[in-house]
Amino acid sequence: MELGLIDSAWFATPVDRLEGIRKTREIGFDSIDIFADPLDLDPVERKSIRLEAERAHLPIRSIACVAPGIIDINPSVQRFNRDRVARHLDLAYEYDARNVLLVLGEYIWQQEVIRPEDQWAWAVAALKWLGDYADRLGVDVAMELEPFHYSLINTVDKMVRFLDDVDHPRVRANMDVSHLHLTDPKTPPSAIHKLKGRIAHVHFSDNNGKVHGDLPPGKGTAPLADYLKELKAAGYDGTVSIELEYSPEPARIVEWVTDAYRTSDALMRGIGARTARRQPA
Repeated sequence: MELGLIDSAWFATPVDRLEGIRKTREIGFDSIDIFADPLDLDPVERKSIRLEAERAHLPIRSIACVAPGIIDINPSVQRFNRDRVARHLDLAYEYDARNVLLVLGEYIWQQEVIRPEDQWAWAVAALKWLGDYADRLGVDVAMELEPFHYSLINTVDKMVRFLDDVDHPRVRANMDVSHLHLTDPKTPPSAIHKLKGRIAHVHFSDNNGKVHGDLPPGKGTAPLADYLKELKAAGYDGTVSIELEYSPEPARIVEWVTDAYRTSDALMRGIGARTARRQPA
């Protein structure tokens, strides 16, 4: 496995996106994920991200996309969001990324006004279409499991069911180990085996087991080493991307990210899972 960082770690801090890419390399990460909406990027910024990553010899592995409108009640909103995800796939292709990380969001109105099975079906139909689009580009769609009560995919079993219903080789799972620790009941590391061969990407952070926090690994209570062991046992050998957002001390974000890197690197090396390790620049 290689160790990456999602560039959202630098958001709302004194470190801007391009400096964040340079810092990511300096700290020692193997790769970077980009959280950017192609509809909001002007041509200069779009190109500068790619060039800065190339200069840092830091491959872009994933493009993050949040698109709850895919399960909106309005067909026009569904189509817009499906096409917007396609633009993210275009960006992933342009950046030579491996996947688009897709967050679908939650059922609305407490599952009372619209039948939950209808929103599920809208998501399945959209992902079948997106799977075909992604296949033409040679890019995967990595579905996010979110632990919130009304999230469309909020357990490993629901992820398995969703992937089965979509039934497309390009539509796979993103395994966020921090989210597994927040499900109710908590998801044991052994559950990862249910998704053997279907995991496209991994997010890595910590929390207190009660509230979503994206803490640096080691600052919470998640059994991160056990999750890593199960990922390795399931044959996963891709990118483990640290997800840190909204540091409580933005001015100390470099320390925050560096601490996360060192702890994660030690955990991965401790189980023989770090197959790539950069020396800090």
